[in-house]
Amino acid sequence: MEYLRHILCFCLFVGGAIASSSVNNVDDFGAIGDGHNVDTKAFLAAWNETCGSTGNPTLLIPSGKTYFVGPVTFSGPCKADSITVQVDGTVMASTDLHLFGEEWVLFGWLNNLVVTGKGTFDGQGSSAWPYNVCPFRSKCKILPCSLKFAYTNNTVVSGITSLNSKFFHYALLDNTNFNAYNLRITAPNESPNTDGIHLERCRGVSIVDSQIGTGDDCISIGPGNSDVLVKNIKCGPGHGISVGSLGKYPEEGNVEGLLVTDCKLTGTLNGVRIKTWEGSPTSTVASNVTFDNIFMNGVSNPIVIDQTYCPYTSCPKSSPSRVKIQGVTFSNIRGSSATEMAVMMQCSEGFPCQDVNLKDVQLQYSAGTAKASCLNVRANYSGVQVPPPCSN
Repeated sequence: MEYLRHILCFCLFVGGAIASSSVNNVDDFGAIGDGHNVDTKAFLAAWNETCGSTGNPTLLIPSGKTYFVGPVTFSGPCKADSITVQVDGTVMASTDLHLFGEEWVLFGWLNNLVVTGKGTFDGQGSSAWPYNVCPFRSKCKILPCSLKFAYTNNTVVSGITSLNSKFFHYALLDNTNFNAYNLRITAPNESPNTDGIHLERCRGVSIVDSQIGTGDDCISIGPGNSDVLVKNIKCGPGHGISVGSLGKYPEEGNVEGLLVTDCKLTGTLNGVRIKTWEGSPTSTVASNVTFDNIFMNGVSNPIVIDQTYCPYTSCPKSSPSRVKIQGVTFSNIRGSSATEMAVMMQCSEGFPCQDVNLKDVQLQYSAGTAKASCLNVRANYSGVQVPPPCSN
């Protein structure tokens, strides 16, 4: 596929250049790596040297050590044609929330960045989760995400592990041509708002061949994203793979051109889902969205369209969602539902869902007969349908 050819060419280009380029080991800039002394200044010094170099330099975080770091910003623009951040050791966050803004590690305003290796970013999130009230209150302090990528072009992230983030593991904002593969993202099922990868305002994103188990969405595709591929993801525990939530804020961008394919979800709260806020102030459009070849293993809500979304303990009744959902396909969705309601499509009364297609859906409920529920949607059905199609 085109995205694989692009990654291969890009990595060969960077890899071929590394041999004749500088390697800046954080240890050479004063990092201790004992898990106790703060190594932030050494990391920044190594980054400044790397960013200021020409050619294709590497910032190396060596194996066998634990570096106590952060928050830290790796910011451009840089002189280098491309930069590799080789993460082989463990990078560990502070548990002191007073130190943080919205993120722990930020990569921003960069071109041709590669972040790779066998290392781990440990957010030490268990100390912060008791202070997260956002699942219950609309006005709350957002905890820091572990890794944020903002305003980057031609980025590759591979191999690394994100462990126990305080909030989102990855936040991707305003990136173009972002490719992630062979990632491991881990947090307990009860950890709040620990989305694996969240996207907003990105174009040309591929997330493939990765394992994500966390306390919220494995992957959440927010507003303003286009040309997104999610492939071969093992998701669970968590809340599934979601589009949204959409429609919370004015002037959100549309979501268009999303393919989620060849994925397996195990024991998740939801499977594949589109969620929009009731009473949304914007006419965002979600279109050309395909969920294909998805295997569900004991998923509570395998197929969901929810246009009355509200995560808080109570929400006032409001006007119908203004988000328009059109051109959505659920194809070859099979496996088992942990509840009898295997398919739920609750669309907006003001803007009913259009051109929704279900092809070869086979979802069994072990305790009885699987059911489907539909509201304000006229769906098109083909092939095998278990549960049977529902009327509007």
